[in-house]
Amino acid sequence: MTQDLYIDSTAGLQELCTRLQLHPWLTLDTEFIREKTYRPRLCLIQVANPEVVACIDPLAIDDLTPLLDLLYDTRIIKVLHAARQDMEIFYELRGNLPQPIFDTQIAATLLGQGDQIGYAALVLEELGILLDKGHARTDWCQRPLDEAQLRYAADDVRHLREVYQQQRQRLEAMGRLEWLEEDFNELIDPQLYRNPPEQAWLRIKGANRLKGVQIAVLQQLAAWREERAQQLDKPRRWIVGDDQLLDMARLMPIAQEQLDRLRGLEEGTKRRYAEEWFKVISHAKQIPREEWPVIKEGPRLQTWQEPVIDALMALLRQCCDTAQVTPAAVASRRDLERLLLGDSGVSLLHGWRAAIAGEQLATFLRGETLLGVRKGRLVATAQD
Repeated sequence: MTQDLYIDSTAGLQELCTRLQLHPWLTLDTEFIREKTYRPRLCLIQVANPEVVACIDPLAIDDLTPLLDLLYDTRIIKVLHAARQDMEIFYELRGNLPQPIFDTQIAATLLGQGDQIGYAALVLEELGILLDKGHARTDWCQRPLDEAQLRYAADDVRHLREVYQQQRQRLEAMGRLEWLEEDFNELIDPQLYRNPPEQAWLRIKGANRLKGVQIAVLQQLAAWREERAQQLDKPRRWIVGDDQLLDMARLMPIAQEQLDRLRGLEEGTKRRYAEEWFKVISHAKQIPREEWPVIKEGPRLQTWQEPVIDALMALLRQCCDTAQVTPAAVASRRDLERLLLGDSGVSLLHGWRAAIAGEQLATFLRGETLLGVRKGRLVATAQD
């Protein structure tokens, strides 16, 4: 019978890790908050294997090394659902990612369970269990945690065990288990979790409306904000908002009277950072033209190509219907545009996506396949 544990001591953690090492896989989840910080603050770690379910309190344990050593043991598969945010936490802790992993949300796409299905919906579909989501907005930093909170947290790894085993069994029977390796490897690529300040401007919506040196100014201002947010461990928007950065990049103020013309800047923020902004903007305006960052815009579709995209979309749906996979998990309309424009790097042409639809779509674009209708259904046939 599975045993539930609450671990809040170094000795208890060491004993738990000894038990977790006895199996080739474990389920894993975390609870964290980040509303008031730049980095997520880890508040609880949940783990389980066939014998034990445990909630580990990182706020009570100074040294998590035994657990981290276990999670970074490449002989043990770490099973998570929607692993991206959990992986970010472990990257912050060790500068690298646990591996190998198995993400049940990604696996669900290959089992016809929808694109980005939530954990509660997956548990209901797989196990027929309706989870209590009453503690979804819990402040996990508060102590003590009551029994209901711990039970809620433990359920996130308790039921994941059976979901994983059922998914894996079906994927193996379908010959699709190996298809997931590429997607899982992307999740453990450290590049996904790095936030170099010099690239922070690329995440600001509206940057494409700027021109020339304005983009250089935005790059420098966004890098300044990223560094400040990291140093102070505060959300970026608490330093200064995206809209205000865009306005400063557009108007490039280097004096107080110019800054005062901008809307949305609080007086306290201006007093605190105005001189730093002026220095950043003045420096950016001196950057040589050949060093200005450039917004890369790929080729655009011509009007006459739009019907081809519609045909590709129809063929994509037909392929995914046959494979019982959600089309959104395979390709977006933008992916199809890239395919039509000759981009060989589009994910549709690689891995399991190519096997399900990419190869057929490429064949169609080469003129080797004809689309038709048979008994009311779209069919693709090889051209003689």
